[in-house]
Amino acid sequence: MGFSDRKSLIPSFLYSTTSASSSKNVSTAMDGSSQPSISPSSSQMTEKSFLIPAPKEGSGYKVEMYSPAFYAASTVGGILSCGLTHTAVTPLDLVKCNMQIDPAKYKSISSGFGVLLKEQGVRGLSKGWAPTLLGYSAQGACKYGFYEYFKKYYSDLAGPENAVKYKTLIYLAGSASAEVIADVALCPFEAIKVRVQTQPGFARGLSDGLPKIVKAEGVAGLYKGIVPLWGRQIPYTMMKFASFENIVEQLYKHVIPTPKDQCSSTMQLGVSFAGGYLAGILCAVVSHPADNLVSFLNNAKGATVGDAVNKLGLWGLCTRGLPLRIFMIGTLTGAQWGIYDSFKVFVGLPTTGGAPPAAQK
Repeated sequence: MGFSDRKSLIPSFLYSTTSASSSKNVSTAMDGSSQPSISPSSSQMTEKSFLIPAPKEGSGYKVEMYSPAFYAASTVGGILSCGLTHTAVTPLDLVKCNMQIDPAKYKSISSGFGVLLKEQGVRGLSKGWAPTLLGYSAQGACKYGFYEYFKKYYSDLAGPENAVKYKTLIYLAGSASAEVIADVALCPFEAIKVRVQTQPGFARGLSDGLPKIVKAEGVAGLYKGIVPLWGRQIPYTMMKFASFENIVEQLYKHVIPTPKDQCSSTMQLGVSFAGGYLAGILCAVVSHPADNLVSFLNNAKGATVGDAVNKLGLWGLCTRGLPLRIFMIGTLTGAQWGIYDSFKVFVGLPTTGGAPPAAQK
């Protein structure tokens, strides 16, 4: 797949395919690292190409890079990775939200589960699963799909040399741009979820919670938490993608004794999970104060950021519920990257991250 005869709005030098070392002169290709790399001209191609081939893995389906099918695959992978994982940890999220809203009643993780089980039974631990599933599926679709687009778009704007030199800035800019869009899709569902989980008797779930909020506060009531949501999710996502890409690169460089393209699919997916878990810990710490704000504002009608700071304090904003969120987000992020990369392997794409881009010789 070449773009040598026309300038593409979607960047073209991030990856190399398994055919990258063939005699065809490719100006844009994909390496296994999901990072910007510079493709040499045919006159510079040596017997041993520096392009990293995509791993020989997958179901036999091959997706052309930066085609509509590629972005569709990224979108579906995002839906699966975010929607399924967030729904699976609904009980943990339920305890976390209640610890943030009512710390006197929900003093710890274990006592929080005890209180919920006593008052609502086992069934109560799944409270809010529907807005969680739909909201984070929509968010995941935009997060991963637009990240792949913006990462490539900004790489094209920077040019091959700068895209390699400033790859981390491109990861940060691409993920931030994607998350702005993703949170517009998530915000209404997050507002419903928090109220269902923290206000007993408010609503059973999405079907009756949505019309109740709209009737009382209008459509704007669904988006009153959008600014703190951006404050939570944009730093989180920037850390999630940039740290993951760099952590995985370092794992293959310093920890894994075998080059990525010689590792089995199982090994590569294991690296994806480990890199995702470590990135998730950093994500939780960076985004936790805003997470407390989102829970507080969505639970208290008419509340402001100042009210939250006065009631919780700066220390409380940064630490309340943090251990549980580190465990939850670490596991969540690791599982998300594992699912996302598993889907990429299934459709014939390489896993994300890997060796650093090679310099042109």
